[in-house]
Amino acid sequence: MPTPLEILDPSLLTVGSLFSGYGGLDLAVEHVFGARTVWFSEINEPVARVFSHHWPDTPNLGDITMIDWRTVEPVDILCGGFPCQDVSTVGKMAGLAPDTRSGLWANMADAIDQLRPEWVVIENVRGLLSASAIRATPDDATPQGDERATPDPATLRHLEPDLWGLGNQPARPLRALGAVLGDLADLGYDARWVGLPASLIGAPHPRFRVFILARATVPNPARLRRSAGRGEPGSSTSTPGNDRAFAPGNRPRLERTQWLTEMESRIGDAVEPARRHLYRWGKYAEAIARWEHITGREAPSPALLNDGVGPRPAAEFVEWLMGLERNWVTDSILRLTSNQQLTALGNGVVPLQAIAGIAHANSSLSSMLLKAAL
Repeated sequence: MPTPLEILDPSLLTVGSLFSGYGGLDLAVEHVFGARTVWFSEINEPVARVFSHHWPDTPNLGDITMIDWRTVEPVDILCGGFPCQDVSTVGKMAGLAPDTRSGLWANMADAIDQLRPEWVVIENVRGLLSASAIRATPDDATPQGDERATPDPATLRHLEPDLWGLGNQPARPLRALGAVLGDLADLGYDARWVGLPASLIGAPHPRFRVFILARATVPNPARLRRSAGRGEPGSSTSTPGNDRAFAPGNRPRLERTQWLTEMESRIGDAVEPARRHLYRWGKYAEAIARWEHITGREAPSPALLNDGVGPRPAAEFVEWLMGLERNWVTDSILRLTSNQQLTALGNGVVPLQAIAGIAHANSSLSSMLLKAAL
């Protein structure tokens, strides 16, 4: 029977972060579990600079494909949103396959297998529900010698008809979500998932994200490692990086997510747009007023005007849309260009949305495990 998240001892919980970005998912995980992040992995240097600014004492392990997990500190919670380019509905939909960016899920699975965390938290885009997955099979599994379990490309018509399929119909290709859930089951984890839009928690946009929460079926309080992983470790050991652009200040961990508590308390409040909202935002006035109330600050100007190329999104406005603290990504001390700021923000997750996703998945997971124990 699982222990409710709210009564877990926060002094014992540590987080390892993969594909970390600006830390939106990490903020949610720290907030929900009362935990602290002890290492992260981010290959994009400007974005890693943002993460190191807010977690100044946390080392960057670097490229996930180069990490030897036998040398890494075990953690209680492993979280990450593996690259979405190949499962996104706005991308090429190459699927969850080897030699693709989204195929880096296999490296996250190896990390789970080696480190054996108690909890795993995963975030990704809506395309995880419809993109196909290509999984390796033994050499003798197909007479033609094809080492892939599903056809390439596999269309939505070919996929298993149910979203929760784990491969019980061998003639039908897996959905990407089914492959991830199946891998977690193979690794000994019970999992629940939920998909929800950011507008559910009051954000003025519908950005949809899938959240998966998994817990080890056999708890591992001693943090014992496996003697061998699912696959070979990285070809070399990645050197922990220091992406700080300046001397870090003292940012108490206990205060890092306090602002999220304040925002949570304002979700669902009745909000009436003022005249200034109607004048400035027109039909979006109600949505903007609601998010201003939840975030506790006024919406920045949405666009930058440029005579040469016309208006473009303002990074400060996108940062506000994501429900982040002011200057979380746009602080001048980080020395990110406008394009780098927008790239980091565009690939991130709304922390309040992730909190809601994790909480919902935990409720479902706890109910499932309770029924299994009775």
